[in-house]
Amino acid sequence: MSIKQHRTIRDIPLEESLTAGTMLCAGCGGVLLVRILEKMLGPAVVTVNAAGCMSMISVYPYTPFKSSWFYVAMPSAPAAAQGIRDALDILIEKKRISREQDLKVLVVTGDGAAADIGLQSTSGALHRKLDFYYLVYDNEAYSNTGFQASGSSPYGSNTKTTSPGSMAPQGLSLDKKDLFEIWRAHRPPYIATVSPAHIADMMQKIETASQFRGPKLFIALSPCPPGWSIDSDKVIRVSKMAVETGVWPLKEAIDGRVKHTVMMRSNRRPLEEYLRMQGRFEHLFEPVLQENVLKELQKKVDDYWASVSG
Repeated sequence: MSIKQHRTIRDIPLEESLTAGTMLCAGCGGVLLVRILEKMLGPAVVTVNAAGCMSMISVYPYTPFKSSWFYVAMPSAPAAAQGIRDALDILIEKKRISREQDLKVLVVTGDGAAADIGLQSTSGALHRKLDFYYLVYDNEAYSNTGFQASGSSPYGSNTKTTSPGSMAPQGLSLDKKDLFEIWRAHRPPYIATVSPAHIADMMQKIETASQFRGPKLFIALSPCPPGWSIDSDKVIRVSKMAVETGVWPLKEAIDGRVKHTVMMRSNRRPLEEYLRMQGRFEHLFEPVLQENVLKELQKKVDDYWASVSG
């Protein structure tokens, strides 16, 4: 298989897929990820957007999209994508449109839709081997409604529904769902994790995924400035630190076989450096240092990388 190589950000396509100006928060990592994915897929794409933060990207009568955008309720984006894909296939079969007029179908959701409310319809789409791209911008909470905990929120984080207190000084007491493994169990041809701090890695993965027919899934870390209590200009730095500490592994699975695209087995930075950058973990350090929680968080990362073989 011969595919185009994307080695640096100089390889980013110059043609813009989104016009300037949206109602999203300044510094939103999610909009950068959507912009890159749309650039890579080109203008012949229809984007199905589940309700969430990204709903604010296109507010009638204004939209930054140069291609088509379809807004649906939080649980049903993969089902809507199935309908669009079926309609396009029928129109091609009946020669109402040519194959050259075909569109790529892209679903964009937050982690609340991906890990919780929309997981059922996503599972159905994976089971039916729907030919689509799926991007989840994972900001680890229901950010658009005030930053409540989602199934993707990490252990020890402070959200509006898991505030630290005498009963739970660590904050959230549950572990983050492993979406990568949930999806891998469905055996789609391509799954990857990506980061806004590693754009060349993301482009290469999109290029690789485009070689396959069927579900093509991307889980993207997406720091949320207001929810994570970070400055807007720190989003890329925090994203980079997530990879350098190993808490956000960059990997892909082709036909189920996992490969890490950035190996952080022996040269990882301490997880504490990543946690100290964010207000949502501030309670782990002040007024009392919660060493046991910090050790447990570090152990979860260490255990993951100890299990990685390649």
